[in-house]
Formats: sequence, structure tokens, C-alpha cells
Amino acid sequence: MKDKIRNFIAETTFSEPGTIQDGTLIFDEGIFDSMGLLGLINYLETEFGVVTDDTELQEENFGSVERIATFVERKVAMAG
Repeated sequence: MKDKIRNFIAETTFSEPGTIQDGTLIFDEGIFDSMGLLGLINYLETEFGVVTDDTELQEENFGSVERIATFVERKVAMAG
């Protein structure tokens, strides 16, 4: 799952996937911005069936690949 998320971020930001580590703070490092976040939310819904509430749009859920994967895993577990 982390590789899929990392590859999506890399493709949409024209970054090398190897430069984005699990703990890389994608917003603090300037890799992603708010428009990128909207694309990511759409991707997570399409790829993993995860629907994100506005209240969940926080750095603790979307700040890094690790945080995004944890968020998706939690949402999938809650839905199942």
C-alpha cells in the first residue's frame, strides 16, 4: 500500500519515488500542496474505497506516506 501511495505522489508531483520515504513530511518538504491533497483523496477513494471526511483532513492523517497508509488501514478496518 505504501508503494502505491508513494508512486501516486511521485507521479503527480514529478518526483522520483526514491526521494519520498515513509516518514518524509510531504507538505513541509514542499512536495505536496492543497491541490495535491485533493487529488490524493480522490485516489484513495478510487484505489482503496476510502471516503475522507473534512474533519479528517489533518496533517496527522496526511503528513507522510506512513501517516496516509495508517489512515487508510484504519478506515478500511472500520468499514469491514
